[in-house]
Amino acid sequence: MKKIIETIAGEISGVLAQIDENEAAKLANELQNAKRIFIAGTGRSGLIGKVFAMRMMHSEYPVYVVGETITPSIETGDLLLTISGSGSTGSLVQYAKKAKKIDAKVALVTTNKDSVIGELSDCTITIPAATKKRLASEPDTIQPLGSQFDQSAHLLLDAIIVYLLLQKPEGKSHSSLNQKHANLE
Repeated sequence: MKKIIETIAGEISGVLAQIDENEAAKLANELQNAKRIFIAGTGRSGLIGKVFAMRMMHSEYPVYVVGETITPSIETGDLLLTISGSGSTGSLVQYAKKAKKIDAKVALVTTNKDSVIGELSDCTITIPAATKKRLASEPDTIQPLGSQFDQSAHLLLDAIIVYLLLQKPEGKSHSSLNQKHANLE
């Protein structure tokens, strides 16, 4: 078991070491300047999006998850952040097209910047991780399906949260973030 844990940690560390920090900083800037943030993904990538949305809410950003019953209409000045390993997930392509049509910005976290959503995006972060497709260009992994991409996306987006918090002049303490944490539990 210890060897498996160390192997997975090494895989993720290797993937994250290859992230273009300029792409990450650009996404952070887009998030910071958006009127509102809408996050979309399917499957496990969608769950990673929900984790990120929760942290953005704790950090006092106006954020919504696409598909939830309380999510309003996206508008000009908003940002749609899509998380898709392939960058070509059908429903996410449609969301990106609709967002662009009403002049909202689109951002993508993906392994494939040249994808359909990548072409529509104002901002893309490429995560050089293995996906369920196991393309020759992807790194080796002992993990099933797109686990390496999803885990890398989770940690990258958490790093962006930390970056955003450090950019705030007043800073954010653990206790101030905790005040936004759910208390009906």
